[in-house]
Amino acid sequence: MIACLRLFTALCFAALLAACASSPSSSLGELPRTPDASIEQLLEQAASSKSAQDAALLRLSAADLAYKQKDFPRAARILEQVPIESLKPAQQIFAATLGAELAMSRNQPKAALSALSHPSLQHLAELPAEQQVRTYSVHAAALEADGQALAAAQQRVLLSPLLSGAAASANNDATWALVAALPAEQLQQPASDPVLAGWTSLALAVKSAGTLEQQQAAIDTWRQQHPDHPAAKQLPSALAKLKELASQPLTKIALLLPQEGPLAGVARALRDGFMAAHFQAQQAGQQAPAVQVYDSSRIGSLEDFYRQAQADGVQLVVGPLEKPLVKKLAANPQLPLTTLALNYADAGQQAPAQLFQFGLAAEDEAREVSRRARADGMVRAAAMVPSGEWGDRVLAAFRQDWESNGGTIVAAERIAQPVALAQQIANMFQLRQSEGRAQSMQSAVGGNVAAQPSRRQDIEFIFLASTPQQAQQIKPTLNFQYAGDVPVYATSNLYSASGDVNQYNDMNGIRFCETPWLLDTSNSLRQQVVQQWPQAAGSIGRLYAMGVDAYALAPRLGQLKALPDNRIQGLSGSLSMNPSQRIERQLPWAEFAGGQVKRLPDTPR
Repeated sequence: MIACLRLFTALCFAALLAACASSPSSSLGELPRTPDASIEQLLEQAASSKSAQDAALLRLSAADLAYKQKDFPRAARILEQVPIESLKPAQQIFAATLGAELAMSRNQPKAALSALSHPSLQHLAELPAEQQVRTYSVHAAALEADGQALAAAQQRVLLSPLLSGAAASANNDATWALVAALPAEQLQQPASDPVLAGWTSLALAVKSAGTLEQQQAAIDTWRQQHPDHPAAKQLPSALAKLKELASQPLTKIALLLPQEGPLAGVARALRDGFMAAHFQAQQAGQQAPAVQVYDSSRIGSLEDFYRQAQADGVQLVVGPLEKPLVKKLAANPQLPLTTLALNYADAGQQAPAQLFQFGLAAEDEAREVSRRARADGMVRAAAMVPSGEWGDRVLAAFRQDWESNGGTIVAAERIAQPVALAQQIANMFQLRQSEGRAQSMQSAVGGNVAAQPSRRQDIEFIFLASTPQQAQQIKPTLNFQYAGDVPVYATSNLYSASGDVNQYNDMNGIRFCETPWLLDTSNSLRQQVVQQWPQAAGSIGRLYAMGVDAYALAPRLGQLKALPDNRIQGLSGSLSMNPSQRIERQLPWAEFAGGQVKRLPDTPR
């Protein structure tokens, strides 16, 4: 009886091993696969196996089964027991892929990429399609999460011929999302893979086209030039929607701005930027709409203005700038004409479908700091913002984005007068407690003790929203208070664009987000504007940039609404539209270094 039982067990074990290995066999070794057995059964068989190779295969299968059951910690523990270097190449690829998938489940893309750097991956193309799909997929996801969009797109290009049906469509959409987010200068760099080169040329063609009609024509031209490309055979869904959008030529715009009052200077800069973009379009031979300027400081009522604008043949209104007027527009159930307001109504205020809102919102920059610090691997933040309503709004926006993405704010200070600043920073870093401990030690030993105060160590970076003058005080004070090594990420408010070397030296090491207008001085339209209005080279240039971008947005509001993933690479930022029809900006980054402003790589999207 016992002999029969042993024979039965041996037969079961042989069947289990057969089920764990893919066939046919190859010189690269067998691939494990999930058999018809539980994790416990697989581990028991591995423990009793006399063959190290068979035991490793069983444990790989058990780890994979735990992963598929979403028991990620258990899968990781089992995988740690597998001696990967003693496996054959196919099994090493399987283990590396599973390790990368587990790293991504922990949101650790760098660890995933490290797992996928194993030398065995050079044999991936020799393995069955199912394994290739799995490896290419996690590799693409890890590269995207690590901010390497072009490399992620390359992995999806390798994945494409292995897919069909809905999976192929989804991969096309994912590839397009990656290349469409790349800046134009990166798209212009030659790609060694012809399929990837086709993707980048498509993205560049769509990005370079200004109006909806031009984008639609660019897609048609590209498809004629690349008939065998995967995107030509099946357009990404975003481009298919773009092709379906009805084109209504925009022939007349009303520019509604105050010519008198406290906002007249701001309005002039916006108007001059808007009209500069208009004249550039005309010089380029584009069908530019006529622009009629209206004075919002003189209109009797918004109803009267809209009646007059309709009588004048206006199709779209850009403005008003005044927040009270924007709030009035937002309170209407509907508007007679599509309107791009140059300010924002109150947060949460329901607005009519015809109202779009655009401005240089400080909240955008607070979210940009959150995004950048998160991409840099930060988790625990301290915040310093001005006292008052503006500081409250900026801090609230930063807090909401930071904490909703897993970050923690361990301290927050409202910036006070310079005389109190040192005490505030000392309190934030708990330096006084450290000094108190040193004094207690001196009392205990009855003499002087050489003890440098130590700051708290749980602050990984400081979120700063301040004026240039405040920042000039804050960075040296951080250095003095033993916290000079703590990174500072700031909004653009601290950048005066004055070129003052002494001021920049005082802020050495601070990183800040800023408009492309002030960081990318080679733009031809910017150069023309600065030649006409030299003040546009300074901090007021942000308003000129906003005017330029308002002109670019005007004919593309319906397009951004229909395609939320679309972006316009503007001079006030990379522009997109949120579900509330508010334009949001993502900004490039720079750092004060040696009395200069040094441009930093863009934040991964």
